[in-house]
Amino acid sequence: MKKLFFTLLLLVSTTTIFAQYRNRDGNRIGLSAGVSQSTLFTSNFDSKPEIGFAGGLSVRGNYYNNWSMIYGMQFFINNFSLETTTPTFAKKDTQFSVSGAQVRLLLSYNVVEDHVSFDFGPVLQINSELTTKEEDKNNIINGTLLQAKQISDISRINGNFYVGFSAGSKVVRAVVFYEYGFTNILNKLNNEDSLILLNNNDKFKGNIGTLSGQIIFNL
Repeated sequence: MKKLFFTLLLLVSTTTIFAQYRNRDGNRIGLSAGVSQSTLFTSNFDSKPEIGFAGGLSVRGNYYNNWSMIYGMQFFINNFSLETTTPTFAKKDTQFSVSGAQVRLLLSYNVVEDHVSFDFGPVLQINSELTTKEEDKNNIINGTLLQAKQISDISRINGNFYVGFSAGSKVVRAVVFYEYGFTNILNKLNNEDSLILLNNNDKFKGNIGTLSGQIIFNL
């Protein structure tokens, strides 16, 4: 996973530097950071949103008339919780975390040039397994016979769709965006018949939605 992250970082950095070299007036490198709220949309479990974090780098380049393109990479930690029961029969919301990197290629419509834009496009996501605290790994997920640790091996490559707004100046912008995972992030769990049996003989289906607010500093 670390080697993949470094490869993605090198790819985006090289592309960004090349774009800056070609047109310094038309391209801007941005460094971003902020918070997010993620939810797992699934009929298998009772889930609740939790707060996470994200940050990365991107380059915005002129494309055509009022349109620009944005491409770059972001690292993230997304969290959500599932209703569980501990080995001592206590009810508990167990937090699950997934981290990784995303590569974006977005179209951006400049509503007000250099100040307000509407952005949308696809996102390639490479993520880790689901992780929980050590003391929560044996909790039973409500409505199933599954332990929290048994749903950790999720799909590692996923696709999202991004839609958002940014507003501010050439140097500093606030960004609010929403990403919805159009691929089934739980699909890899369906490779194990024993897990499906513990899940009431239902196949696993889940999509992550993330609402984020970030600040971008353009260099």
